[in-house]
Amino acid sequence: MTAIQPPELIKLLAHDLRWTIIQALTLSDCRVQELAELTGEPLNLVSYHLKRLRSAGVISARRSEADRRDTYYALEFDRLRQMYQAAGRSLHPVLGALTADVSQPVRLSEPVRVLFICTHNSVRSQMAEGWMRHLSAGAAQTFSAGSAPTEVHPDAVRTMARCGVNIQSQQAKPLDRFSGQTFDYVITVCDRARELCPAFPGGQTQIHWGLPDPLLIEDDRQRALSFSQIAENLRRRILYFLHTLAVAA
Repeated sequence: MTAIQPPELIKLLAHDLRWTIIQALTLSDCRVQELAELTGEPLNLVSYHLKRLRSAGVISARRSEADRRDTYYALEFDRLRQMYQAAGRSLHPVLGALTADVSQPVRLSEPVRVLFICTHNSVRSQMAEGWMRHLSAGAAQTFSAGSAPTEVHPDAVRTMARCGVNIQSQQAKPLDRFSGQTFDYVITVCDRARELCPAFPGGQTQIHWGLPDPLLIEDDRQRALSFSQIAENLRRRILYFLHTLAVAA
């Protein structure tokens, strides 16, 4: 038999530190300092392996909206899934078969309480609240709030309506409305809220999914495109998150 080199992804994930980084990013976006603290490895070593993962397209990097000097790293779920299945097919066709449909709602065996937080509770956290309720078929008790709430933006309502999700009755709420309540997961969806309110007292697990603020975009077409991209990004991320919860149960 002719020797065949294993796919690059397999070699990439075989490294203990890179595997740990990937595991951390399956749940939450992280900064390099946080990954270094998590792994107990020096910053320069973690940065080197983050560069390797970025070169392969497995993770992406973006500047913090709150502090432009900081960088968040995020896992590219769809890209990793495609590469992983391609690697399986290279060994045997059956290993590349789909094991879960990540496009359909996920029914959880146990209810969970989830709170989404962003600064104004007008776009990103409202869309996330709607998607989580919709994609969990109501099994996730879902709420959203803002550190400086304003009102739900009409474009968020319209964008979600085009996706088949009605968030018209949702309202912007202050974070202190949920003081004293307990949540299984508290998920920040903007960098500013995450950095100003890094730990919600009632959150058993704190997660960060950083998304750009579409309201900062002046061009009408680009702003509309950003709303649609955020909706799709949240849909995918929440589906993967729900599948993770379903498997863990």
